[in-house]
Amino acid sequence: MAIDRELVQAAKAWPFQEARCIVERLGGADASHTPDKGYVLFETGYGPSGLPHIGTFGEVARTTMVRNAFMAMSDIPTRLIAFSDDMDGLRKVPENVPEQEMLTEHLGKPLTAVPDPFGTHDSFGAHNNARLQAFLDTFGFDYEFRSSTVAYRAGEFDATLLKMLAHYGDVMKVILPTLGEERQATYSPFLPICPRTGVVLQVPMEKVDPEAGTIVYRDPETGEAIETPVTGGACKLQWKADWAMRWVALSVDYEMSGKDLIDSVNLSGRICRILGAKPPVGLTYELFLDDNGEKISKSRGNGLTIEDWLTYGPPESLSQFMFAKPKTAKRLFFDVIPKSVDEYLTHVSRYPVQEPDQQLQNPAWHIHTGDVPAAGADLSFGVLLNLAGACNSEDPAVLWGFIERYAAGANPVNSPMLDRLVGHAIAYYRDFVKPTKQYRAPTQAEHAALADLTARFAALPDGADAETMQNEVYAIGQSHEFEPLRNWFKALYEVLFGQSQGPRFGSFAALYGRDETVALLNRALAGEDLSAS
Repeated sequence: MAIDRELVQAAKAWPFQEARCIVERLGGADASHTPDKGYVLFETGYGPSGLPHIGTFGEVARTTMVRNAFMAMSDIPTRLIAFSDDMDGLRKVPENVPEQEMLTEHLGKPLTAVPDPFGTHDSFGAHNNARLQAFLDTFGFDYEFRSSTVAYRAGEFDATLLKMLAHYGDVMKVILPTLGEERQATYSPFLPICPRTGVVLQVPMEKVDPEAGTIVYRDPETGEAIETPVTGGACKLQWKADWAMRWVALSVDYEMSGKDLIDSVNLSGRICRILGAKPPVGLTYELFLDDNGEKISKSRGNGLTIEDWLTYGPPESLSQFMFAKPKTAKRLFFDVIPKSVDEYLTHVSRYPVQEPDQQLQNPAWHIHTGDVPAAGADLSFGVLLNLAGACNSEDPAVLWGFIERYAAGANPVNSPMLDRLVGHAIAYYRDFVKPTKQYRAPTQAEHAALADLTARFAALPDGADAETMQNEVYAIGQSHEFEPLRNWFKALYEVLFGQSQGPRFGSFAALYGRDETVALLNRALAGEDLSAS
């Protein structure tokens, strides 16, 4: 789509700010500043020691947003690689995978040499790589998957590994001051793969020979001195040195990373400069936290899985979650999904009426790269959750019966997003809302207000819109002197839905229907058990 580059240059959304950092690194945005390799390279890294979680996806989604912002301000070609550190040794067995005993027998081996506990791939690394790619493909990301194991063994890193070997002493001077005394005695940036056991060894070097391109170490079990080349996959690098080596070998221009890696970014940047290259620019994002406020870990499996989110919300809602405030720590648990869905729907609905400069600020622009779909029926995810509760049905056809009456002409065929939302709402209601519902009887004052509201709703014309019904709700709360007014809305939700909050009641009532809402209110007034509806 055509875009005003003057507006892009002034856009304040964080992906545009990051893109301008890349332009500054290049010295300009026009084609004359194209890097020698012919493109700007964006990289994301993945450690396949555990099953991919949403934080892993987040790096690709956010990096893609920056890439798209850069493409809006420059004609320089771009590429994005998702790089898997699958030659790393398996340091501990993840808690959330089968075959724990079998995996324990392979500790220390490269992840691509560890058998797949799920029995579906050649290795544990290959299994987790496939899981990551499957999800990235689901989202339609434009990326190239790269494997550390393949790159090392194919010799793609050989020239840079030899350069690292030639600067061995300088690299050691950078790393050693950051280590404890005991680790200093054994540290080497090169990790040989033991030809006898296949384990990635962390052993001190007895000799470094840059001219021969080899290192000499002593087998920790047999005591034998072993000479091995640093090229061809016979060795890999400790990860901070490995990160720097990759930046140099691939000529990476942009890579973001978490707040917990700030020191590592600085160290790798210093090593990168030692090797004669310029470190990439990149955003430092805050970490995702689980429901207990603890950092999400692949090996612990304490975060949402990719499949979890897609059960309860559309992919676009996850992109919305990733876009919002990347420098702020956020809980990543099931209860954030409805809010993210509704935020996404709100941004899409506002997009057509915004000025071009405002559209560039809208998350929907970044989620859809400017090709924002038209908004569907004005129904929030929260309202659909309440409809599922009021109907007490897991049949999408039942909910669609109400929706088709509310939004004339809408149906599952011509409103596919709404149809997906119906399915997600039913699943979320079934698994998270229904089990926690706690209905209560109204107090005497609330009973009087509910009776008044019932009468006011019954007097409205059939088909009264959401705003009209919401006005009646407000009027009743004020006339019955609820203080603060939110106590009235809280009472409505606790009595009618068994929960303390929800979307605008008028929106629900308009969708559910005047007569049906009056009947629901009458049941509450009669003291019926609404949980049995």
